[in-house]
Amino acid sequence: MKRVRCPKCDNYITFDETKYEDGQSLVFECEACHKQFAIRIGKAKLRVPQKEEQLDENENQLAYGSVVVVENKFHYKQVLPLKMGDNVIGRYVRGTSISMPIETNDPSVDTKHCIIHVKRDKNGRLAYILRDAPSNTGTFYMNDILTDYDRVKLEDGAIITIGATTLILRTAQENTSL
Repeated sequence: MKRVRCPKCDNYITFDETKYEDGQSLVFECEACHKQFAIRIGKAKLRVPQKEEQLDENENQLAYGSVVVVENKFHYKQVLPLKMGDNVIGRYVRGTSISMPIETNDPSVDTKHCIIHVKRDKNGRLAYILRDAPSNTGTFYMNDILTDYDRVKLEDGAIITIGATTLILRTAQENTSL
């Protein structure tokens, strides 16, 4: 099964790609907003559904690490790569500009929920600092809620909860030859 996203409302539409040939055009009507749109079947045009993707939690270990979104009834497992500076985490909504959008239907995740700041400490090692954005439902670190002024240093495997969504920090591998 493949899925495509409605260009108007971002609703997913699932279809059986085995019934069609490469190069064939298909027309869909979104059930949510009734927008009609067309796609052309082809290997480069369609994305593998997230449920069928094989995600590597450690793929960004050589860069700055990543955040793993644990699968639940609201979304599929996702791996979001970190970058230096502020990594703003929140729910994906069309038109918002956050650096780490989570594709979820979880209504308790704000569009700008929490921030993980990645920097180098005085010894040159990567440091990960968590803070609330602030959000409406709060950010939890290891089951403790953060206030708007709390800053928490994170280690590999740290568990962060935003709404009903659980995140796990995977830090980058440190180069010991520094």
